[in-house]
Amino acid sequence: MIKVLHLSDIHLGSGFSHGRINPATGLNSRLEDFIHCLSLCIDRAIAEPADLVLFGGDAFPDATPPPFVQEAFASQFRRLADAKIPTVLLVGNHDQYSQGSGGASLSIYRTLAVPGFIVGDRLTTHLIPTLAGDLQVITLPWLTRSTLLTRPETEGLSLEAINGLLLEKLQPALEGEIRQLNPYLPTILLAHLMADRANFGAERFLAVGKGFTIPLALLTRPEFDYVALGHVHKHQNLNPQNNPPVVYPGSIERVDFGEEKEDKGYVWLEIEKGRVDWQFCPLPARPFHTIKIDVTQAEDPQHQLLRAIRKAPLQDAVVRLVYHLRSEQLDGINQSQLHEALKAAHTYSLRPELASQLSRPRLPELETGSSLDPMQALRTYLESRGEALKELLPELLEAAQQLLAEDSEDAWNEGEETAVDAEAVAS
Repeated sequence: MIKVLHLSDIHLGSGFSHGRINPATGLNSRLEDFIHCLSLCIDRAIAEPADLVLFGGDAFPDATPPPFVQEAFASQFRRLADAKIPTVLLVGNHDQYSQGSGGASLSIYRTLAVPGFIVGDRLTTHLIPTLAGDLQVITLPWLTRSTLLTRPETEGLSLEAINGLLLEKLQPALEGEIRQLNPYLPTILLAHLMADRANFGAERFLAVGKGFTIPLALLTRPEFDYVALGHVHKHQNLNPQNNPPVVYPGSIERVDFGEEKEDKGYVWLEIEKGRVDWQFCPLPARPFHTIKIDVTQAEDPQHQLLRAIRKAPLQDAVVRLVYHLRSEQLDGINQSQLHEALKAAHTYSLRPELASQLSRPRLPELETGSSLDPMQALRTYLESRGEALKELLPELLEAAQQLLAEDSEDAWNEGEETAVDAEAVAS
């Protein structure tokens, strides 16, 4: 059996706003958190040892991280090179320069010819010799429309039509790689993509024009023994039948409060042709905790807030206090007492919300984690506004579709970080 460690979405350098400067090192504590979780992954690979490490993409928040962040990433992965553990670094959407035309931040590892390192920046098959035997890895980096299509091919088309063209181009290309596989060797597809059955949960807001969705049927091929994915930050197996497992390990640390209830970790697997055993291995990611309380009806809102804080798990956590109150209650809130009560937290933030700001009801279908696509979300919102917009509905939807179709290449290639609220678009 070949031992493989599969991790993804490191995003080293993210979340500085949730950290503080460590006076002993001069580094942001959140950078140290991410480095710590990454080092635990590398520790496991070396201790076993692993025969192969697969990284599913998104090393940094963007393709131009500051030098000290690049150095932290390199110093950890250099340990794998020193241990002579083959490693595949897949290019994710955050690793690509604008429009995918300027290469990728990870390409330096090919330029430097780091022993045993493979940079997966194109669709191709790699035959990887390991101490436990040979393995085939097909790399499928994050694809943009400029990767497979020309501008004239997409001009004036809707996003749905463009997605269809992209799949028409991708399917035969992937099929060509599959037909060249050695049927007697274990095979892994390593891909950075958005699969159509992925459960985003609390991971991200709905992003408009930021890539396309791959049908799960394209991934569940019998030629694959394991499908190693990156891009979605929530760990999940999209194919519970495990033929093959289609696994997002998720990110190794919490990027923001949208991920506060998600476990973070990596996947350890042992594989041979026709058989794979895998398990999710949790990492000690820093806890995030939201304290949310409505004090609009409280006679003593300060007391209610302090009581909610005392009940919360503050120690070493990134905390936000979100409290709803009436404008006339503002003078009754002692901010100094709140700060004192929250000081056990690693970092914290206060977010008062006035009752007047909360008067407009929100639709459950449009909450974070919704599976609606942009047009479905917009239609749901417009239809909820009653007769006032009923006659304008076709024109508004048509205009929105045109705006999406005309989305620039730069917007297409940006990551999932830029969120679009369907209600904001509509209003």
